[in-house]
Amino acid sequence: MKLVIIAPRGKMGRLIVQSGAKRDSFEWIAGVAPKGGEYIGMDLGDVAMVGHPLGVPVVDDLENVIDQCDMVIDFSTKECSLQVLDCALRHKKALICGTTGFDAEEMKRFQKASQEIPLLFAANTSKMVNLMQEILAVAAKALKDQVDVEILEMHDRQKRDVPSGTAKEMGETIAHAQHKELDECAVFGRAVGENPRQAGTIAFHSVRAGNWPSSHTVIFGGMGERLEISHHAYDWVCFAEGACDAAVFLWKKEAGFYTMKDVLQQT
Repeated sequence: MKLVIIAPRGKMGRLIVQSGAKRDSFEWIAGVAPKGGEYIGMDLGDVAMVGHPLGVPVVDDLENVIDQCDMVIDFSTKECSLQVLDCALRHKKALICGTTGFDAEEMKRFQKASQEIPLLFAANTSKMVNLMQEILAVAAKALKDQVDVEILEMHDRQKRDVPSGTAKEMGETIAHAQHKELDECAVFGRAVGENPRQAGTIAFHSVRAGNWPSSHTVIFGGMGERLEISHHAYDWVCFAEGACDAAVFLWKKEAGFYTMKDVLQQT
């Protein structure tokens, strides 16, 4: 499996290269850095701190290397990822995108592209987080309108999108299990002053501080009791391993829109 990684010095790109370097089925072809990056021309293994050179370069233009690969893995920024999507589509290459923060119209571009290429979109590549999604669906269906639902997510200070893509996916899972659409029942934070809770809503609360990787807690608040379902990541390695598992899943797949749920069902 011949792979190109976008943003190899990023917190996710670096760890994905490290995880992939341990897998016999992976062959890194190149890393792609932003134009003007100080590490362009360096060895990918050195840039990603693998511990040894990989014998492949970091370049500044995906167009120059994409025809050599089977798949592109991208955990960069929203703006960069949309350019990567267009390039992958032009060259008919499989794509894994773990970037978040896209609006509805931008997501339609991914959906449309998946009609021509294999595309796996994942707001969160942790196996445990995706297992948590399955548990949330069961709880939401069983509890229905008997509880108030609150979602608390915490990320590092550099995360840009609010709430997190994972939190929104959790909200969608709960809403769909209760035969609702998230857009119709989502509440994002609460204003100062009188602001009573509205029945049937799903409330989101976001914390940005320090350098903790990821924490999500869903509270099902009932009368006299509550159920909390949580996932806490201690570092980003679990996401990198999940991204590599996703690459193994996507390799040689037909065109289509895939998610980590598909990966989980195959393992």
